[in-house]
Amino acid sequence: MKRAATLTGVSAFAPSIALGGKRRVGPNDQITVAGIGLGPRGRKVLEPFLDHPAVRFVAIADVQESRREIIRRTVNRHYGNEECRSFIDMGEIFGRDDIDAVIIATSDRWHGTASILAAQAGKDIYCEKPCTMSIEECRQLDEAVLKHGRIYQGGMQRRNVDNFQLAAELARSGKLGKLHTLHAGIWLPVPVKPDLPGQPEPDPAVIDWNRWLGPAPDRPYNEAYVRGRWRHHAGLSAGWGLHDWASHTVNMCQWAIDADDTAPVEYWTEDDRLCARYANGVNLVMRLAGFGKEGDWLGLGSCPVRFEGDKGWVEAGDNSEIAFSDPSIHDGDMPAEMYGIDPAKHVREFIDSIKSRRPTACNSTVVRHTEVACHASAISWKLDRRLKFDPVKETFTGDDEANALCSYERRAPFTI
Repeated sequence: MKRAATLTGVSAFAPSIALGGKRRVGPNDQITVAGIGLGPRGRKVLEPFLDHPAVRFVAIADVQESRREIIRRTVNRHYGNEECRSFIDMGEIFGRDDIDAVIIATSDRWHGTASILAAQAGKDIYCEKPCTMSIEECRQLDEAVLKHGRIYQGGMQRRNVDNFQLAAELARSGKLGKLHTLHAGIWLPVPVKPDLPGQPEPDPAVIDWNRWLGPAPDRPYNEAYVRGRWRHHAGLSAGWGLHDWASHTVNMCQWAIDADDTAPVEYWTEDDRLCARYANGVNLVMRLAGFGKEGDWLGLGSCPVRFEGDKGWVEAGDNSEIAFSDPSIHDGDMPAEMYGIDPAKHVREFIDSIKSRRPTACNSTVVRHTEVACHASAISWKLDRRLKFDPVKETFTGDDEANALCSYERRAPFTI
């Protein structure tokens, strides 16, 4: 009775997660997985989990009844039973000793907080991007995952997509010569939008508005938020929208120059381009990209990246395509056809890592430095000035206003 009472109230959110065990999965054990906030993207990520013979999906937590019922019915139809349980409160999942890992695919505001709570509860974590809401939360996430010995995979799945892997391999191999510029396709940031007008709150059993907001600033309910129009509202989306694509493409750029343990040291905006420079002099250019040709992109698909050196360049995009400045740059097999939005190989690596306990491609430290770079660039854009940054201290040099934007105050009781 005491345990059940702990798991029901919002005010008891933090105690509920302390009940989670830290069962270590053996090489031959079945992995039990639960989901948190699985909407359209989350359902796409769920597919390879359901198809994997080593995985059993057992529970879904979602504050929206319609979404949790879609997942419950989908899972039970897949297994041919009625064993998948559904909850409103994610604390119910964190409190179960029989759950090894969680898929977190809420919208931005919950990603970092839920991941930290999951790590504290002893769960391995697959989390959709953007993975954090601030530079400070990048550090908090990484420290929590490492402290509790968890396997973490950020949802930047292009690390495990063949054409992007080849592009990064060519950049690191020296075949492009000395690298000087990395190009990351992005959506440009957007100024904060005013709150939507208030509407009567629904029954919490249908949509629990308080839990939907979670750590985000309080505001009146409006149906549009929960139907997907939450982007660019204060405290709901990361980096004023920059992170939607930058989390993917900056991640690839950092990988291409072996910068997974650092971030650029200087940030500025030039026309419609967000620019940065690494300590080694390599430039990062974040520029608008659509789904086809845009500017001087080649039209290889969404989330394009281009790596340029003094001997040539390589460009890749989501249509499984890759292009070179000269055919001699790569004379081997071309990558298999696999679209950049496909999470299948990324999920498989996560499952393998749960068993081996080896870090994933997008482990918490890789994600930390990728998203620090994105947040720092977004802050430079917001303040409209050049900023210098210390990637070791993760603070801006001599700019109190910029440093004040490095943290994200969580609304009580959804604190860490």
